[in-house]
Amino acid sequence: MKRVVITGMGALTPIGNNLKDYWQASINGVSGAAAITKFDTAKHKTQFACELKNIVPADFFEKGEARRYDLFTQYALIAVQEAVNDSGILLGEVNKDKIGVIWASGNGGISTFDEQMGEYFKGDETPRFNPFFMPKILVDMASGIIAMKHGLRGINYTAVSACASSNSAMMDAFNYIRWGKANAIITGGSEAPITPSAIGGFNACKALSLRNNSPGDASRPFDKSRDGFVMGEGSGAFIFEEYEHAKKRGAKIYAEVVGAGMSADAYHLTATHPEGLGAILGMTGALEDAQLNTDQIDYVNMHATSTPVGDISEIKALHSLFKDHLFKMNLSATKSLTGHLLGAAGAIEGIVAVLSLKNQVVTPTINTQEIDEAIPAGINLTLHQPQERKIDYVLSNTFGFGGHNASVIFKRFQ
Repeated sequence: MKRVVITGMGALTPIGNNLKDYWQASINGVSGAAAITKFDTAKHKTQFACELKNIVPADFFEKGEARRYDLFTQYALIAVQEAVNDSGILLGEVNKDKIGVIWASGNGGISTFDEQMGEYFKGDETPRFNPFFMPKILVDMASGIIAMKHGLRGINYTAVSACASSNSAMMDAFNYIRWGKANAIITGGSEAPITPSAIGGFNACKALSLRNNSPGDASRPFDKSRDGFVMGEGSGAFIFEEYEHAKKRGAKIYAEVVGAGMSADAYHLTATHPEGLGAILGMTGALEDAQLNTDQIDYVNMHATSTPVGDISEIKALHSLFKDHLFKMNLSATKSLTGHLLGAAGAIEGIVAVLSLKNQVVTPTINTQEIDEAIPAGINLTLHQPQERKIDYVLSNTFGFGGHNASVIFKRFQ
């Protein structure tokens, strides 16, 4: 099968509006959490999130164009444009029939849905819906519009597996390219879930942190006092490209994609399996796909959302799979910085994984003060400070409501 490499990336995150700023903030351990500004939170139990900052998405589009796109699509287009520019791929000079888009989102146009239904329930005698209402809320619309903006006629669809969606999309992009079905695929994910219904809904299922008085340290993976995740928004984009295609055009290469695995917990509507059985299966599949032994993984970017059950089940899965080698690896939790971007989480965390390979440094887990006693002593959680080390392979995990698990392995390109 063909080799797949990463030749471009783009990031729009709560701690950085482009690739450079996002990486610098990640290394510096910056928290993106603060009081919600997008709506009045007086009726909500959780009143903070990791919002994008100092950016007006509509500024990136022609006059009136942004009205046709939900925020999750706008976020996608911004990150994708950076990735395309970063890759140096001249889309006017390549076969666009062989370039596709496999995008991810868990909630799609939920901000549009909230806005429009709010207007409906105001009680007007003849409620009016925006003519773009239905296209804007469709979860597949970002992938379609990315293709339209760039004239890409290859494989095109959206992967939805809740918070595992981005890794599911990346796995599919990886497979289609190595099977020879595409020369390149734009992949990644976007999410715009800081809305009254999303915050209220996740509050109702007791998933969100309630630390309204200290949002900056609310996302505290592995900490004894963790009480839920912090919502985030944004987008992460990759250009996955067939190696010979990239080599022929002299592209810079960040890393190689070498393995991916997916599985199901088959256990619970929202909770992960307490022993991490599905996670073990997904990670094992990725290792087998990459033809790697467990002792070859140097760093795991964990799903680690800062929920009481989820963090421990993932640690148990890692311990069961990696055994003694677990104590020789670095683990870190990107969500302590960015919050949880749901369907886009795997995309921005994949960017951190790839840049960790490139720069040979692991970004820190922040806010963790007292490690849960259920976590075995001696595990390196990369607390508070970045750590330089030799990194050849990174495993990136994502798990989602419904019991979805997806893991991707990136290799240092030399």
